[in-house]
Amino acid sequence: MHIFQIIFNPTSAAELARMPRELQLQILGEFRGVPTELMSHDTDRFGKLRRGGKVLHRYRIGDFRVYFERHELGLVVHRILHKNTLKDFQFRSNLPLAEDEALQDNPRFWELIEEASRSRTRS
Repeated sequence: MHIFQIIFNPTSAAELARMPRELQLQILGEFRGVPTELMSHDTDRFGKLRRGGKVLHRYRIGDFRVYFERHELGLVVHRILHKNTLKDFQFRSNLPLAEDEALQDNPRFWELIEEASRSRTRS
């Protein structure tokens, strides 16, 4: 049996840490079963965004959207965003609401996701 880890990058860990403790526990509790679902290849529950061979998954937990990708060690969580944050982003980007394809094709969305890796290399 392969052990799957859920890895939070510094940005997603900070986003989670800013939430009230009850909300943190809710998100972690609901996200806990995601690795098993991905291993069973039952990925219909997840949104998918593709760019340059990279597949980013979206999982909805209440008012939040967790963006993550599969990794050899498990799952890497890139961002945990409130739906109002995404609506604001979509509005500013002139995107129709709730369409993964629109986010997938927008370079500003990928900049938002990749922000953490750029900040780590500057430190």
